[in-house]
Order: sequence, then C-alpha cells, then structure tokens
Amino acid sequence: MEVYFITGGAGFIGSNLTERLLNEGKKVVVLDNFCDFYDPLIKENNIKKYLENKNYKLYRGDIRSKYDVERVFCENKVDVVIHLAAMAGVRPSIENPVLYQEVNGIGTQNILEGAKKNSVKNLVMASSSSVYGNCKEVPFRENMTVDFAISPYAATKKANEVMAHVYHKLDDMNIIMLRFFTVYGPRQRPDLAISKFTRLMLNDEEIPMYGDGSTSRDYTYIDDIVEGICRASDYVSSHQNVYEILNIGSNNPISLKEMITIIGKSLGKEPCIKVLPMQAGDVDKTFASITKAKKLLGYEPNVDFEEGIKRFVKWYIETYKD
Repeated sequence: MEVYFITGGAGFIGSNLTERLLNEGKKVVVLDNFCDFYDPLIKENNIKKYLENKNYKLYRGDIRSKYDVERVFCENKVDVVIHLAAMAGVRPSIENPVLYQEVNGIGTQNILEGAKKNSVKNLVMASSSSVYGNCKEVPFRENMTVDFAISPYAATKKANEVMAHVYHKLDDMNIIMLRFFTVYGPRQRPDLAISKFTRLMLNDEEIPMYGDGSTSRDYTYIDDIVEGICRASDYVSSHQNVYEILNIGSNNPISLKEMITIIGKSLGKEPCIKVLPMQAGDVDKTFASITKAKKLLGYEPNVDFEEGIKRFVKWYIETYKD
C-alpha cells in the first residue's frame, strides 16, 4: 500500500486531498501544527472523521522542527511527499516577513532534507500563482521570468522552487512544484474573500471591495486542485529525472465585482458594497496557462466558477447554519 506524507494535511487543501487518497485505499500520514493563524478548531473538524481510519496517521508537529519532520520519515515508509504546509496569505506576510521565511523557507528545507536522508525520491510541493507578481502578459506561463515578487509570501514560494531544484540535481529527487491559483471550495479558510463575503452577506453586512472591482483572479475549485495534485503524484512516482513547475488553475479569470455578484446570486442576496483603496501586495490579476499541465498530466479543470460557488454556499450554510 502506497504511503503519502502530507504536510499541512489538516488544512483546507490537505484535508480534501486526504479524503480523496483514503477513499482510493491509500495510506495517509499527516504532519500539522494546528497553528492559530485561524481558529484551530476548524482544522480539528476537518480531520476528525479520519482519526478512526486504520490507514490514517496524524502527527501534531511543526515543519520548522527537524525532530518532528525526521520522526515522520523514520516511523513510516513514505512513498510520496506532498508538501502543502506553509504560512499563507500575501497581506499577513507583509506584516510578519520573518515568520514567513522561517516556516516557508526553513520548514521546506527540513522536508527536503528529511526526504534526502530517508531516500524518499518523489515529492509534490505547493508553490503559488503569487510568484508571477504583476506580470503584464497573460495568461501566465511557467517559463515567464518571476524574479520580481511583490510580497514576502511570493518571495518564499519562488525561493522554494529554486531550492527544490537543488535537491533534484544533487540528490536525484523527482519533484513537481504546483503553482496553485486562488483555491476555493468547502473547508476554505475563513479569512479568504469568498468565505468572508459569504458570511458578511448572510449577516446583511457591508462587503469591503478593494479598488474598483476590476481586479481578477483565476479561481480554482478544490476538487480540481486535488485532481492536479493526485495526477502530479502519479507522475513523479512513475517517471525518472523529474523537475517540473506546473500551473494548476482554471484558465478563466473572474473579476472581483463579478465574484461578489455570483455569491450574492447563490445566496439570494443583494450585496452592499463598501469601496476601499487597493492594498499593498495585491496583484491586479491572475490568469493561468494550463497548457503544460494538460500536456504532462492530462489535467483539465471540471468545475466552473458559478457551479463551484453554489457548492461552496451549500456547504457553508450546512456547516454554519447554527
């Protein structure tokens, strides 16, 4: 039975991925520190139904700790590492850049070192569309120059791509870096716009809209993200001498104003918008070219934005109805 080691496995993406892998009969080992970036109880609820599954093992630990990371590798015969753990968010990274460097930089190197010491060759690692900064040319392609980050978060993700390449070259690791584009769906972090706006509309509160609403994002539904991760995992496990950077997105940007309108439509609410100035670190748009992921992995997003919002709203109301 294949063993998947997921860092950050109690979070939004990690817990959805865990569900998929367990349903496929895989063994899942999770390392998560349940930090208080948002309410840790949300993560506890994400994983509680897996705790009795014989194919699931949870480690409460921190990727910044060499001991915590080494313990997972030593106690499990890991086949594939899926490294999702990170301090997330552009705006918070501007307020606390050192923390982001420690978690995303040192933490990621601890994972790479742990894999190296324990002869684990296959890794899928989370990067971010943030690395593209304010690239003017669209859609964003993986071979574009991304040396001009506009947030510490983006800088740490670009640095991780570079460091992963070092381990690929020196230690023959098969690594795919996935640049995720604005993931949304059930279990989404409460601080992210779609979740926040849904809550505010249900409470008939104002929606803060930064800028004129023309900024756009390539929103990608969680099931499509999980599919991309699984396909990348299969690829690194079945090929040799792999180092790839791949966009995992929807290839369909949605403007901020349109996003607010679609949420309102799904809720049967008329949004009350409060216009605010643009915030530091925000990019004007994201737009994924997914040609390379289609060619290499057969990746194809299946959930359009309006359908994804309907699914999210249904989940949100069922989860928070009380």
